[in-house]
Amino acid sequence: MFQNQYETVFILTPVLSEAQIKDTVEKFKSVLTENGAEILNEEVWGLKKLAYPIQHKTTGYYQLFEFKSAPTLVATLETEYKRDERIMRFLTTKLDKHAAAYSVRRKSGASKSKEAAPVTE
Repeated sequence: MFQNQYETVFILTPVLSEAQIKDTVEKFKSVLTENGAEILNEEVWGLKKLAYPIQHKTTGYYQLFEFKSAPTLVATLETEYKRDERIMRFLTTKLDKHAAAYSVRRKSGASKSKEAAPVTE
C-alpha cells in the first residue's frame, strides 16, 4: 500500500490535568496505530502561549506526531480531532522529500548551527 509521510500538530485546552492530557495524547496515538500508521517521531512541546485567544484561552498544550500512513487515514484522524472537545486546533501536513529529510536531520541534531570556530591570532 502506498504511504506518505505526515506531520500533525494539535493543541489541547490548558484546563486539562496531566492525566487527561496523557489520555488524550494516547487516544490519538492509538487512532494512528490502529489504522496502520507507523509513528516516526513524537514531540511534546508542552504549554505555550497562543498568538491569539482561542475559546477565550491564551495558552494551549502542544503535541506533534510524525507518521507514515495511507492518505485515507488523515481524514479519519481529523474527524477524531473535530469530535474531541479537548482539541482547540489541529493541523496535519504532508511532508515532501525535502521536509522529511530536514526532519531526520533535525532529530539527529545535524541541523543545529555549528559551534563557532575558535579565533586564532
